Amino acid sequence: MTNMPRAADASRTARPPRQGSTRPAAWLVVALACAGQFLVVLDVSVVNVALPSMRTDLDMSASGLQWVVNAYAIAFAGFMLLGGRAGDLYGRKRMFLVGLALFTLASLCGGLAQDGWQLLLARAVQGLGAAVLAPSTLTIVTSAVPEGAARARAIATWTAVGAGGGAAGGLVGGVLVDTLSWRWVLLINVPIGAVVLASSLRWLPESRAGDGRRLDLPGAVLVTAGLGVLAYGISQTEAEGWTAAATLAPLAAGLALIALFLAVEARTAAPLMPLGLFRSRAVSSANAAMFLCGSAMFCMWFFMTLYAQNVLGYTPLEAGLALVPSSLAVLLGSKSAPRFMPLLGARNVAVLGTLIAAVGFGWQSQMTARGDYLTEIMFPGILMMLGAGLTATPLAALATSGAAPGEAGLVSGLVNTSRTMGGSLGLAVMSTIAAARAAESGGSTPEALTAGYALAFRTGAGVLLGGVVLMAVWLPWRRAAVPAAVGAVPAASADGDVVVDAEGAASTSFEK
Repeated sequence: MTNMPRAADASRTARPPRQGSTRPAAWLVVALACAGQFLVVLDVSVVNVALPSMRTDLDMSASGLQWVVNAYAIAFAGFMLLGGRAGDLYGRKRMFLVGLALFTLASLCGGLAQDGWQLLLARAVQGLGAAVLAPSTLTIVTSAVPEGAARARAIATWTAVGAGGGAAGGLVGGVLVDTLSWRWVLLINVPIGAVVLASSLRWLPESRAGDGRRLDLPGAVLVTAGLGVLAYGISQTEAEGWTAAATLAPLAAGLALIALFLAVEARTAAPLMPLGLFRSRAVSSANAAMFLCGSAMFCMWFFMTLYAQNVLGYTPLEAGLALVPSSLAVLLGSKSAPRFMPLLGARNVAVLGTLIAAVGFGWQSQMTARGDYLTEIMFPGILMMLGAGLTATPLAALATSGAAPGEAGLVSGLVNTSRTMGGSLGLAVMSTIAAARAAESGGSTPEALTAGYALAFRTGAGVLLGGVVLMAVWLPWRRAAVPAAVGAVPAASADGDVVVDAEGAASTSFEK
């Protein structure tokens, strides 16, 4: 009699789980993973139209405003590869839940911030949460759906959700700021995040692919700290000049931290960024091109939003609506690139896209304080983002073509990291340039602000032209084939970030 309960327990353990209890429907798993991805993408783009309101309410400086964007971007870039690795080792569901909880809590703190430093700290923690959350979303999707047409549809849904979040961000942010306040662009994440968190805790299955390797936490901390300190040093040049100790000290410290990061990566057994990958010409050249292009393209939404509201007097909702055509243009570019790559070659499509973007930046640099919407926002914005969409996809394809099959996910993560790192440093440089020119031209008048923004776009055009030369000389020639399955070709989200189907590699967007 004493063995009967054990036998009954064993019988219950061996019985397959009932459908809908421990094994949820695949569509529910896909929906939850996409909801997490949507939150991360939306939150990046939604803050842009709120920047002027944040500055007024929290009495932030013009140079400090860039950190509302950069605090998020630097934390995300520095910890994204670590987040993906943590998901492999400790479970994708667990990291999804940890990242989403961190992201939601930081959104609450940011929405309640009473001082600028509190907002910036919350944004940095949001970026860390996104770095833990985002890499797991695509892996959860691909693990839930069998390989074949169903998985291709699921990946297409994941990609479309990310693109939709980027495209809708400006409009959603404008509605929230106009009808409530800037705080709601962050607070809106709290109820949504709570619902997704509770549902994911109940329904998401666990998966992992750990091989016992340690996490490279020192590498992630060093590269994040190095980027942050370097960007801070660049921002100091506006007020202190290039030769002041207040500028030189953080610049030297940032470079030293990045050098130490490279030394750690060369010696550790499980590096965050295996330096040996860069021996491949395709990997190194594509990452360098993505870094350079990202340093210019990342700044577009930041300055366009400020120009629309600070100079032209648009409301947040009007500014969000004004940039919708640009969001649609990057979608068009990213969807068109795979069609052109087999005909023209990936390198030529990347060069063409960068040239188109450079033309848009040059056109935008002719802006005036009495700008016409069609000629000084819409058309140049369309060119800039059409070019961004055309450029991102072939660069990602070239980078992953230079890697071994088992490293495709890591390399695609490196491409997005390079782009976001370039964008973070580029925004620090461009903001400093714009502020210095505005100060020379009379301070905060519409004409002075326009002069500063115009110089930033002219500088961006020059950087992109340098990127064209780099691509033409260094990128390998490959006439990339386009796989038939949806999602098998790298694509760009509505903000220009690359999203790929590569063994769970995932990215989010930081253009806006």
